[in-house]
Amino acid sequence: MSVSKHFDKICCIVLCFTLVITLLFMNAEKLGVSAATTTMGYENRLFDTSKVHTIDIIMDDWDGFLETCTNEEYTVCTVVIDGEAYKNVGIRAKGNTSLSSVASYGNNRYSFKIEFDQYDDTKSYHGLDKLSLNNIIQDTTYMKDYLVYQLMGEFGASAPLCSYTYITVNGEDFGLYLAVEAIEDSFLTRNYGSNYGDLYKPDSLSMGGGRGNGMDFDTEDMESLFESMGDMQIPDMSQFGGMQMPDMSQFGGSMQMPDMSQFGGSMTFPGMNDMQMPENGETAEDNTEKGSSDKKGSFNFGGMGGFGGMGGNDVSLIYTDDDYDSYSNIFGNAKTTVTDADKDRLIASLKKLNENTDIEDVVNIEEVIRYFVVHNFAVNFDSYTGSMIHNYYLYEEDGQMEMIPWDYNLAFGTFQGSSDATSIVNYPIDTPVSGGDVSSRPMLAWIFESEEYTELYHEYFAEFLAMYYETGALEEMIESVSEMIAPYIEKQPTEFYTYEEFQNGIATLKEFCKLRLESIAGQLNGTIPSTSSGQSADSSSLVDGSSVNISDMGSFGGGGGGGFGDFGGGRGGNSDSGDRTGKPSDRTGKSSDVFENTGNIVSTAWGNTKTGNTQMPDMSQFGGGMSNFPNMGEMPDMSQFSGDMPWGDMFGGNSSSKDTENGDSSSDASSDTNGNNNSGSSRPDKTTGGFSSGFDRNSMFGGSSSGNTSFTALVLLGISILILAGGLTFAILYGRKRY
Repeated sequence: MSVSKHFDKICCIVLCFTLVITLLFMNAEKLGVSAATTTMGYENRLFDTSKVHTIDIIMDDWDGFLETCTNEEYTVCTVVIDGEAYKNVGIRAKGNTSLSSVASYGNNRYSFKIEFDQYDDTKSYHGLDKLSLNNIIQDTTYMKDYLVYQLMGEFGASAPLCSYTYITVNGEDFGLYLAVEAIEDSFLTRNYGSNYGDLYKPDSLSMGGGRGNGMDFDTEDMESLFESMGDMQIPDMSQFGGMQMPDMSQFGGSMQMPDMSQFGGSMTFPGMNDMQMPENGETAEDNTEKGSSDKKGSFNFGGMGGFGGMGGNDVSLIYTDDDYDSYSNIFGNAKTTVTDADKDRLIASLKKLNENTDIEDVVNIEEVIRYFVVHNFAVNFDSYTGSMIHNYYLYEEDGQMEMIPWDYNLAFGTFQGSSDATSIVNYPIDTPVSGGDVSSRPMLAWIFESEEYTELYHEYFAEFLAMYYETGALEEMIESVSEMIAPYIEKQPTEFYTYEEFQNGIATLKEFCKLRLESIAGQLNGTIPSTSSGQSADSSSLVDGSSVNISDMGSFGGGGGGGFGDFGGGRGGNSDSGDRTGKPSDRTGKSSDVFENTGNIVSTAWGNTKTGNTQMPDMSQFGGGMSNFPNMGEMPDMSQFSGDMPWGDMFGGNSSSKDTENGDSSSDASSDTNGNNNSGSSRPDKTTGGFSSGFDRNSMFGGSSSGNTSFTALVLLGISILILAGGLTFAILYGRKRY
């Protein structure tokens, strides 16, 4: 009898324990357990960064393929990766602005996308379904994308794997490329497990690519925009002493706009309130009303989002309402299949994000802050925090969102470009938005609306400095990688820059990073202001970057010596490529005709301004921009303008009309329930599967990492129910025998 009583108790204890464990697994992430990553198999093969890999593309009609690259249609081929052959795979050209820019160089050096399962669903490269091969355009260093992706991954943000590969075509040399893991199924499985959430690539721009990256871009639309701007009514400048605007045509369309952050705010000319802006910027998918104004003296371009940003509210992740159509630039660029329930969940999360409520439920706190630490170090204006408001992926699972980095070939200030890097080197880490203020980027704003999260952001920045600045690790990384890839750059038959430009670019990159890290250290310890308004009020402590020519690292115009405004940049027009490209007559060093023509339109629009008798001031005092101008006199007293100059931030300047200072908390945010407030916590190495903070629900039980929390929990729940049912049945039957 006594044995049966103990047996009943043991059964009850086992059943209760099983149910408790099941509940823990079902709520693991809420209890501080982050999903463990999955080891796919390709991580340490093609993406081994210790060497330059080889890819041979085998195709019968390569020339015919190149002629149709702009169509972005898949063609069958065989690829041999480090000696492993994969037959019957798909390849196509890819790109955004680079797709339309390559032709101007005359070397057919397109970026490519390889889809292993295009014609056979069972085929992959050790688990990798798609591979991007980036042509490294607009980057003399060959390293901006690579460097940021490596820093992101090492610092704990979800980032694509990448490595260098030397491409041959039918056995013949072609060029050095950057192989990048596509942000699709394999990436999602590796980082979030097989039961991953939803992925979006918010984008409202049409800038010359395709497949969701600007397929409908029309250069005539851009030309009409600037032509309309040329017909605008310009205020009478005589009240300011007759300041004369020079004829910009003499500069060949290469005007570079000054960094307006030095003014401490954006300015509005008298008479701007009544100005009628052109409607050419409107796009079909944009939900912004044409000419709508949020405040007196400001305006926007409808679909282009105004001078303060060229995207709609949805790409800024601003909550508008519950209508799906208000988020067409998000849902229209979904990379996973989404249902109405998925859309409702994301909209609800965006609403909470914008209201700054339940932040820990709608944002992966640690991942997002770590993302912005690296992102803000890199000063990339061609991004979510820039005027274009694109080049990022949004991942959402169970209502919680995070950012995934993409496209950093114009990082380190090269989207703007300047012969004086002082303003970029010191770009304020606490107001890191170009084309608006921090509040216009909700995914960033929540950090500065809470003292707790601002402090955590600063702690992670200090950790970043300790890893890469104090140890010299970043400089060592740049040096070792440049030595590894240099021989391939020197011998490649296709190129955008000469070997000498590459060497100069690397030297500039190292100096820029050193000065940038020095400035961030000063901003963290308080010796350098960390907001644009603070730097405008007192610039005496800023790190001197006047010796650094950012455009030496490449620029938006395609080559050195230019920036966003220097559309005629190219390779400076001085390099003699000889017969290295196969088309020496086409290698004039100029950038894309699209940008070159646009530059001429801009110069014409501003050149037609009615003027008085006073010369244009010397713009060199602004620390960059308009470097082509001669000394034209003294700068007039800008206090007369008393307002917002709307085009100051469009070219990479930092608007400071609404600086969000540290500690300006609108709500008392609760602490991170995921246990992410410990700046010294261990972070997963996502290139190898790694580990996660707290405890790993897989390694705890000796199982392999699958990342499938929901499936595991359901299995355990089912086992628990079966055990419970079996135990009850046994107890009833045994009880009948006893009595």
